[in-house]
Amino acid sequence: PAGGASLRLCSTRGAQEDINKPVIDRIIRVDHAGEYGANRIYAGQMAVLGRSSVGPIIQQMWNQEKEHLKKFNELMVAYRVRPTVLLPFWNVAGFVLGAGSALLGRKGAMACTVAVEESISEHYNNQIRTLIEEDPEKYKELLQVIKQFRDEEQEHHDIGLEHDAEATPAYSVLKTAIQLGCKAAIFLSERI
Repeated sequence: PAGGASLRLCSTRGAQEDINKPVIDRIIRVDHAGEYGANRIYAGQMAVLGRSSVGPIIQQMWNQEKEHLKKFNELMVAYRVRPTVLLPFWNVAGFVLGAGSALLGRKGAMACTVAVEESISEHYNNQIRTLIEEDPEKYKELLQVIKQFRDEEQEHHDIGLEHDAEATPAYSVLKTAIQLGCKAAIFLSERI
């Protein structure tokens, strides 16, 4: 196992020599923060709705988010990217958003999921465009990861719609507010 880790690090160092480090740092930092926040949102939802009929669905989505976070933890080490200093804030804010939306009931939790996952899918699409403009061959592995995670986030979005997210009272207001928060979180996490 240790030999495999050393080989991997050596190959990553070689690949890092010709990357656009500021772009890659921003992408990995913000994606790590986003997946961290998503984990905290689902943790909050499970704290409130874990024993309800929608609990297994939330758990399934959360399990995928845990895999996403694990991968970005690995990429942070491989590319030597520092995490955002805002992680303690996203820890609390994510859990509060998840629990708060779940207190509105199943539909509220799903409305939160739709809003967040739509924002993340859009953000991943922007990153895909950026990496393709940079050099699709050079960033092939990172593009593959981001595309897979984007597709899984889109599945979560669709699950939210299938479970009556749009039937939440004041759905459009709630969705807009959550998406504004997501945009602010993305902006700050890329930079700080």
